[in-house]
Amino acid sequence: MKRLALIILMATTMTLVSCNDNSLTFMSFNIRYNGVWEDDGENAWQYRRDAVAAMILKENPDAVGMQEVLPDQMAYLDSVLGCEYQRIGVGRDDGDTLGESMCIYYKSDRLKLIGWHTYWLSETPDSVSYGWDAACRRTVTVGTFEDVHTGKNFTYMNTHLDHIGKVARMNSVKQLCTLADQCEGPVLLGGDMNSGIDDSIFMPLKGMGLLSARDIAPTSDTAYTFTGFGKCNPSRIDHYFVRGWDVLSFRTLNGDYGVPYISDHYPIEVVLRFAAR
Repeated sequence: MKRLALIILMATTMTLVSCNDNSLTFMSFNIRYNGVWEDDGENAWQYRRDAVAAMILKENPDAVGMQEVLPDQMAYLDSVLGCEYQRIGVGRDDGDTLGESMCIYYKSDRLKLIGWHTYWLSETPDSVSYGWDAACRRTVTVGTFEDVHTGKNFTYMNTHLDHIGKVARMNSVKQLCTLADQCEGPVLLGGDMNSGIDDSIFMPLKGMGLLSARDIAPTSDTAYTFTGFGKCNPSRIDHYFVRGWDVLSFRTLNGDYGVPYISDHYPIEVVLRFAAR
């Protein structure tokens, strides 16, 4: 309880970023599941969870798309972030509460939820299903929001591509393009893509006008986003793609949040403004 009280205190006492310029801040974060299937030792969720919540409240994004969120992790995050954020998203293994969720937490005082849906990255997107040669069921959570400061609408797509199936990753990107094409207004697509930005699977996104935020931001970095808790060759496999936005900055959040690693991935953050028409 003392840890929880400290986290909530941080949320209420921190200095908030000014929104006078109508910018919006988004975060994508693979939080790493809680070690049900393998032992993460000192990096297990129970040792990281308070730092994860504190990091989100400190960085104060308007919305954060998360990957690999299991039900018990979601329950904890709901309990801590609920004073600041609301959530959308379902479990990938039953369309309800079972399995990992690609959920989106959003600030309801800044973003008004218009509608949302979870699709499976497969040949049957409206049904719980595996896609192509994927090792896991994969989903994308699509939320449409209104920015209450400007009255403008946009779509946020949060996903996690398969780590094994090459055909699945390729076809999933094509499916994401189809979904983005159906969206009116600006689109933000983010998540753990399990592929470097130079992978040819991303070519269809460019053809749809969805560009890498890291590459076009005037303030950016080249930091790695996946480290495997420092045990793997690092890589940049977490990405944001944007259409209809001006990208003000891109940042990999690899600073010190009180534990050696808040996940096997670092969060990424973009600050965006609606593009002038």
